[in-house]
This record gives sequence, structure tokens and C-alpha cells, in this order.
Amino acid sequence: MKVICTIAGSDSGGGAGIQADLKTISANGGFGTSVITAITAQNTQEVIAAQQIPNDLIKAQFNAVFSDFDISAIKTGMLANASVINSVAECIKKYKCNKYILDPVMISKSGYHLLEQEAIDALENKLFPLATLITPNIYEAQVLSNMKIVSLEDVEIAGRILLRKGVSAVLIKGGHLLNEKATDTLIMPEGIEYFPSEWIETKNTHGTGCTYSAAIATHLAKGMTIIDAVATAKEYISGAIRYGLSLGKGSGPTDHFFYFRNREYYYWNKKLKLDS
Repeated sequence: MKVICTIAGSDSGGGAGIQADLKTISANGGFGTSVITAITAQNTQEVIAAQQIPNDLIKAQFNAVFSDFDISAIKTGMLANASVINSVAECIKKYKCNKYILDPVMISKSGYHLLEQEAIDALENKLFPLATLITPNIYEAQVLSNMKIVSLEDVEIAGRILLRKGVSAVLIKGGHLLNEKATDTLIMPEGIEYFPSEWIETKNTHGTGCTYSAAIATHLAKGMTIIDAVATAKEYISGAIRYGLSLGKGSGPTDHFFYFRNREYYYWNKKLKLDS
């Protein structure tokens, strides 16, 4: 069984962040470990407060996990500020994991700013060069590329801009794209791949970005190419959204273990090779 480490914030509501990542990693056949960078007080309606974990404790978590486990892939989510980003970059370089998914978490669905403005330069300068893949949504891609995105042509241009900033590949998620909803675009130096899917009308989408990137990291850890890992993770997140859970009073979480409860996904565990 491959071991994946998620480096992100904790979500007290259980639908996003570390909690969503660990569920996703297990659901896709890996074993999840974690480095918690922040604690948030949040639910399905809002993020009420957030507190950064001290940098020495972030580094201590890294050392505890990486000195004991053979980590096959890592992903990062909420990193809060430049100080945390610098600490995380230092640890990633120290332990030399070459499969790294960067989910540039900036703004929650409720509008809470999870990444401070001054941290964006640190993100680009310190973590972009280390990343195998970054997974911004449309809004995040607009900030990072400094351009408006309204079409798939714009997505390609933005992706090329981000490649020039030092990342190896960019997956721009299309959930907020007006004309091509649910079409994700993978931009690589050697070409572009599109991942269209059915648009699912639902409010239960809390934690989809965390879940998607954690699934990609898990399948990369298991030996898939980036294209195959994204395709498999896309199918997984689509199922998790389709059977999203109406829990709480706001945007409910996706169902990370949807295939246990739905007959049409009875053989999903074989498809994902959960016993590998």
C-alpha cells in the first residue's frame, strides 16, 4: 500500500481540508498521513476563524512522518501565509519527494480568504518549481495568471502563463467556467488534455478541490501517469459529487465512499484496485 502525505488545514466540519484528504486517500486505495498547517473553525456554511500552526510544529510533523514512512506522493492545500509556505518548501526539498500536487487554496466557497495576499509570491517562487502539478480553479487561475478567464481558449493561455512560472503541469478546473462547465484542462509542455464530464446541479460540493487533488496524488503514488491519474480522479470526484451528502445547513460535503452505498458503483473497488 502506498503512503501519501497531505499538508493542509483542518476542517472542523469534516468536508474539506485534512479530513477530506484522508478520506479520499483511503477511498482510492492509499494510506494517508498528514501535516496540519492550520486549524479552522468552519462548517458547511462558513469559515468562522482560522489559526496557523507554529512553524516549528509544522516541521516536527514533517520529520515525524517522513522519517518513519516511505512517502510516495504529497499534496498541499491551505498554507495560510509566506512563513508557512517557506517552511513547507524547505521540508519538501529536504525529503525529496518527486510526486507533489499543489492545490493553491486561496478562497473558501463562502468567500473567506485562506491565503494572504503577500503569500502568493512565496507560493510561486518557492513551491511552483517543486510541483509535479498544480490544480487551481478558475478564480485561483485568474489570480495566478493575472488575466480574466471566460473560455477554454483563455484557460489554455492562463495555463501557459503558469507553466512559464516554473510548474511542470497545470490542471485548471472548470467548475466555475461559464461556457464549458465541468471541463477540466490539463496543460503540459508537450500538449493539452481535456477532461469533460456531466454538469451535476447540486449545492453539496464542499471540499471538492481538496478531494480531487488528493485523489490525483494517490493515483500518482500508485504509479499512474499524470493523464491517467487525473482521468481516474475526475471519475471519482464526479461520483462523489453526484452522491453528495445533504448534511448541515449550507453546502454539504461530497460522499467520499459513495461506491459503498450505490449499486452502480459496486465494482468501483476493483476498478481502483483498492487491494494494490
